[in-house]
Amino acid sequence: MKIKGLLQDLSGAVRVIAARKRAFRTASLSIERTDPIGEAAHRLHPDALLLAVTEIKSVGRTAKTVRLEPVEGSLPPFYAGQYISLLVWIDGKPLCRPYSISSAPFEARQPHGFVEITVRRAGGPVSEYIFCDLKVGDRLTGSMGHGQFYYEPLRDARHIVALAGGVGVTPFVSMAKEIRHGTLDADLTILYGVADADDILLKEELDALCGERVRVVYVYSGDAPGWTGERGYLSAELIQRYAAGDCSCFVCGPQAMYRYARRQLQLIGAAARRVRFAPFGQAKDIAAYPGYPAQKKNDTYRLTVVRGIRKDVIPANACESLVAACERAGILLLTDCRSGECGFCHTKVLSGDYFVCPDGDGRRAADRELRYVHACATYPLSDMTIRIPIV
Repeated sequence: MKIKGLLQDLSGAVRVIAARKRAFRTASLSIERTDPIGEAAHRLHPDALLLAVTEIKSVGRTAKTVRLEPVEGSLPPFYAGQYISLLVWIDGKPLCRPYSISSAPFEARQPHGFVEITVRRAGGPVSEYIFCDLKVGDRLTGSMGHGQFYYEPLRDARHIVALAGGVGVTPFVSMAKEIRHGTLDADLTILYGVADADDILLKEELDALCGERVRVVYVYSGDAPGWTGERGYLSAELIQRYAAGDCSCFVCGPQAMYRYARRQLQLIGAAARRVRFAPFGQAKDIAAYPGYPAQKKNDTYRLTVVRGIRKDVIPANACESLVAACERAGILLLTDCRSGECGFCHTKVLSGDYFVCPDGDGRRAADRELRYVHACATYPLSDMTIRIPIV
């Protein structure tokens, strides 16, 4: 600001005040509410996406890749390694499921951008629906990109050592594509543990992505004659062989692999700040966790679900999460990660006892004190009453 002198500055202030009063006198009486920043943010990160299925292909004996494109507009930006949450209605009941994105961010930004998920048939209602009923032309509702499972140069080493098992290889395929495209400045070594050499998911894509900055090492734990690659499990010795120098370790696979990988990473002295675990979904056997009262695992309780002025009383098994109980009863309780990490299913417990899965418990200290839980990782130990949002 330029100072011209006392009298000129004072007279300038008088002119500004007069102009402000004139603006008030001549302004429209109607209220115009515009929020260009909020509108831009909503366009980039909409609350829900309507997605069309444009391609379905088999990528193994027990897995399929589904390509999704936005019905209108474009896809929101995301990082390689993040996941999409899909809402599927089966037999009139809403089911939310997260899936790691196996396509790359640059593929979503191009004309006719798309996002792909690779789903293994696991016997659950949603995977069965995808394998038996989903077809090209169907529409799904989803939101993306979620999670912290991505490369961040401020926290991670430039060399990523990925420990993958089964369908857990999908986020690393996304990373490898982005690296080869030149839009992710990192080096990636994928240690892919497989039990069946004939059922390696996305093998053709993985082999095509190998190059100067991307390396894939298949580690076979079965007994296959003629296998010349690495054998055994993703042990500390194996990890150390490929994790020379400063590196970050990213882990994605079945839950049993997580417990094993944690021990192996501790054995090699991996710094906690350099280790990332992808959300693994709901616990397969919550009764096996320390602190869970095993004598209650077969009990069934009354769960009262409060939504506004409405109350529903439904059965809830001690070994199923509050979200699973609500889904079975057809009550929509939105969740993204299904592992207690994101907090999207933040729920108030009004009464009752419960057990929270210790893996990935993302609650704040205040939540613990005030009896808020993440419903996807919380299991009833008595009759309970909870309050959930109205959707």
